[in-house]
Amino acid sequence: MDGNAQLKPEVMLVLGGTRSGKSGWARRYVEERYHKPVFLATAQAGDREMEERIAWHRRERGSGWGLVEEPQEIVRALTRGAGELEADAVLVDCLTMWLTNVLLTEGAAVERRIDELCRVLRQPPCSLVLVSNEVGMGIVPDSGLGRQFRDLAGMLNQRVAALSERVVFVAAGLPLVLK
Repeated sequence: MDGNAQLKPEVMLVLGGTRSGKSGWARRYVEERYHKPVFLATAQAGDREMEERIAWHRRERGSGWGLVEEPQEIVRALTRGAGELEADAVLVDCLTMWLTNVLLTEGAAVERRIDELCRVLRQPPCSLVLVSNEVGMGIVPDSGLGRQFRDLAGMLNQRVAALSERVVFVAAGLPLVLK
């Protein structure tokens, strides 16, 4: 390999259930390996409890992180945010919240948006660590929208995993490397 050739930036998917420790594990992973990380937050504070969650995540990250808050336009945020903030890594937390936001506001456009994200993952602007919930291990949702979300989340996770060099599943705060 040419000594001047640059390696392709890392793409990693971090999966887990609710409160599994996946976000904390991903944050520590990025902090240990990168010098100019950016946190791309997809959550919106729709109620008091969500405001408290967001505040807790901000405290956990500390001041060494750049921040982009974007609930829907993550493809644009990934390409713009990484360059504008001169990031060497972007941590996206989380893909399932982004999926929810797009599904509820754009409906059928969600599959096109997943395609757009996958194009970015093929040629990432910097290293990307993407956090997502594994939602297919529980009971079958009792609503059509719930089943649609579960199916879309499973498809999203499979497509992102296929494009990732590493896939880590976190349970009880412990990482299990799947790929």
